[in-house]
Amino acid sequence: MERVVGTVVRGLRCPIINQGDHIEEIVVDSVLKASAIEGIQIQDKDIVTVTESIVARAQGNYATIDHIAQDVRSKFGEDTIGVIFPILSRNRFAICLRGIAKGAKKKIVLMLSYPSDEVGNHLVNVDELDDKGVNPWTDVLSEQQFRDCFGYKKHTFTGVDYIDYYKSLIEEYGVECEVIFSNNPKTILEYTPNVLTCDIHTRFRTKKILKANGGNKIYSLDNILSESVDGSGFNEAYGLLGSNKSTETSVKLFPRNCQPIVDNIQQMLKDKTGKNVEVMIYGDGAFKDPVGKIWELADPVVSPAFTSGLVGTPNEVKLKYLADNNFADLRGEELQQAIAQYINNKESDLVGAMEAQGTTPRKLTDLIGSLSDLTSGSGDKGTPIVFIQGYFDNYTK
Repeated sequence: MERVVGTVVRGLRCPIINQGDHIEEIVVDSVLKASAIEGIQIQDKDIVTVTESIVARAQGNYATIDHIAQDVRSKFGEDTIGVIFPILSRNRFAICLRGIAKGAKKKIVLMLSYPSDEVGNHLVNVDELDDKGVNPWTDVLSEQQFRDCFGYKKHTFTGVDYIDYYKSLIEEYGVECEVIFSNNPKTILEYTPNVLTCDIHTRFRTKKILKANGGNKIYSLDNILSESVDGSGFNEAYGLLGSNKSTETSVKLFPRNCQPIVDNIQQMLKDKTGKNVEVMIYGDGAFKDPVGKIWELADPVVSPAFTSGLVGTPNEVKLKYLADNNFADLRGEELQQAIAQYINNKESDLVGAMEAQGTTPRKLTDLIGSLSDLTSGSGDKGTPIVFIQGYFDNYTK
């Protein structure tokens, strides 16, 4: 029978996950239930993805602002702390900042990047920089200078003035706050040698620069709660990176020790179905919103764990290139058969053969994680498990 459908993606509903729940059993039961009720035939090379949120919930991987404060205090003592390059997010950073402020004793110098943060949340439009003659790569602005140039700006989607908001969170704990604006990590060293750098994907470079230029106590968010504090949750690899607001005084951390989870789910599905299904845990997808200019990836990685069949990059061919070049004189069924025959003959080295034609070598986990994140939705559609079929099929299958 001729196939007329390629990749199929389904968001699966499951019970509300609570601390202590057996996440592997819940995922497997949810997949099997969907298969039975919806008539889905599970196949080899199908993919089951699970959002990091429910894994962390099952693990009970939470921490309070008091836990954060205690760890910050143990690292910085009573020194003035430079808190630099945080993303602008009530969900991702505000509660962390409350913990940082509570752990500080005297003063925080908050250094914000501009015109936007690392993931694209804008403090000011780029055009306004040009209009005011401000060069974000060289110019350091005080809070007053920033306000004089650009006034009071609210975030496109949240309606929050993050400068005032973050400053108020710090001052709430009786800590003095000075706000400056710079994209050069070395700027903060003019104010204090003790720095907590809060960038995500550039943190290693930032720490290297700070240490090479006289920094004293230099930490990044992955160093905060990298081990348990008084029974708190923790993440040995990512610390506070990837955390989300849980309550007004607590965060849910990125899940830890995830590889056994995906391996167990794969084996359990194999035992129950006889099929080899790939499994991964996903966080934020790696895509950019063209309207708000926000790059979605606020997690340290798209996927903290995945089974071995998801290692590498796609083995794909540009059908449009073949149709326009190799088989430009063919049409209809003859063209389809020619392309199918070409793929069958070249399947073993398609990536190398097509690299020159612009196929982008993205990681499978980044692509599938982004697909899953878009399916489950940032607002949570109640489908934290995603079941994907046909992803590895090519034009001949």
